[in-house]
Amino acid sequence: MPVLEAKEIVVRYGPLEAVRHASFSIGDGEIVALIGSNGAGKSTTLKSLMGLMRLTSGELTLDGQRISGSGAAQRVRMGIALSPEGRRLFPRMTVWENLQIGAHTVGDGARKRNAQDLVCSLFPIVAQRQHQQAGSLSGGEQQMVAIGRALMACPKILMLDEPSLGIAPKIVSEIRAAIERLNRETGISVLLVEQNAALALRLARRAYVFEQGEIIRSGAGQELLNDPFVRKAYLGV
Repeated sequence: MPVLEAKEIVVRYGPLEAVRHASFSIGDGEIVALIGSNGAGKSTTLKSLMGLMRLTSGELTLDGQRISGSGAAQRVRMGIALSPEGRRLFPRMTVWENLQIGAHTVGDGARKRNAQDLVCSLFPIVAQRQHQQAGSLSGGEQQMVAIGRALMACPKILMLDEPSLGIAPKIVSEIRAAIERLNRETGISVLLVEQNAALALRLARRAYVFEQGEIIRSGAGQELLNDPFVRKAYLGV
């Protein structure tokens, strides 16, 4: 049974249908990618899964339980966490303080310490910079803190919105390796939104292609890497 399943979800911005009858699922321990051009509906989909935008219609289930009517805070407690596009850190707060904000729904001290150890293991630079203001870090370091903040919520599903955007290639490689290690060692499911389709498809076990709010293709990551339409439209080959 899927950990998270979306059935025929529709999301509107006023009269505009940003997501149109999209159905997809994320299995236990899977990395799943959503790819597509800018404005295709990928980030809107993540916001609807996080409870930051209301569904116009359709249904969301987590571990078989309907969550369509729950709010964002409740979904965090249920095990969904989002590292948003643009990182959205508090720049005048320290790295440590930003991380602790991610753990505000976790009451168990041991779980918080385990989450902190995981973040520091995945991103050693975060531990080194913990007393610095978040706004003083490089873009890549800030991205690591943003992912770490989401992990501090102890999620079963980690959603990443454009983690490679505006990041130097060397840091992108480090973040990719951290995502793979996180998934391999903890079994946390990852839902990845990326305009860098090649990166996303190499990371993902399965992927969905969005175009104008609709899912137009789906399949294994490697399968879509070799798909002629995907190669021409999103990989430039």
